[in-house]
This record gives sequence, C-alpha cells and structure tokens, in this order.
Amino acid sequence: MSGMEALVLLFIAVVGVLVVGTFAFVIVKGVSQWRANEASPLVSVDALVVSRRTDVRRRSGTTALPGADAGSPMVSGTPATSSTTYYVTFEEPSGERRELQVSGQDFGQLAEGDRGHLMHQGTRFKGFTRQNVVDGPQ
Repeated sequence: MSGMEALVLLFIAVVGVLVVGTFAFVIVKGVSQWRANEASPLVSVDALVVSRRTDVRRRSGTTALPGADAGSPMVSGTPATSSTTYYVTFEEPSGERRELQVSGQDFGQLAEGDRGHLMHQGTRFKGFTRQNVVDGPQ
C-alpha cells in the first residue's frame, strides 16, 4: 500500500469516527435532557410573556439528475422543505427568565405582555393560563 492510499484510508477513518461520535453525542445529550426533565418537579408559577421567537430551518431540494429516465426516481429531485420551532420567554416574579419551546398552537395564543400562570417541568412547557385583564373602565 502506498503512502497516498494509507493517507486516504486514514482520512476516511477519521471522518467516520467523527460522524459516529457526533451521532452518539447527540443521542446521549437528548437522553440526558429527557431524564433531567423526568426527574424535575412540575412547577407552577406566575409569569409574564416577555418575548417570542421562531427558528426556521430550511433544506434545499435537489434537482433531477441530468439525463435521468422519465421513470427514474430522481427525475423530479427532492422537494425543498422547512421546519419551524417556536420559543417563548417567560419572566417570573423573582426576575428569572426562562425560554421554553412551545407548540405552534400555543405560540399563536401567546402575546408579549400576557400575564398568567406558567406550568413547566424542567425545560418542558406544560401550559400557560392567561389572567383575565379588563381593558378600560367597567
């Protein structure tokens, strides 16, 4: 085996170890967060909605391979996709702020300035009950 072939094999091995290591790290981190949430008590506290944000991830599609047959699976390529993750930051009376991931439906029902009762378990959003606020004179 020549020096160049050994270098290529070493490069492939290093890339493989990095990919597997990254995959393992993500799994361990996710399981660790899940276990921490399971061990956390359900907390119920008054809170104020101070901000909302979204994280949109886009993945571009692929085009068809040049010269692909009409019956080929790659004739039209893969479509572009996107996903949105929703976050809301709550402030507790102590001044502590907590950003939690929420569903799109919950995100749509919360507005900055809303006051109410927040329920969470670790980093899991469990619910928010808005206080009834009367606008103007009664």
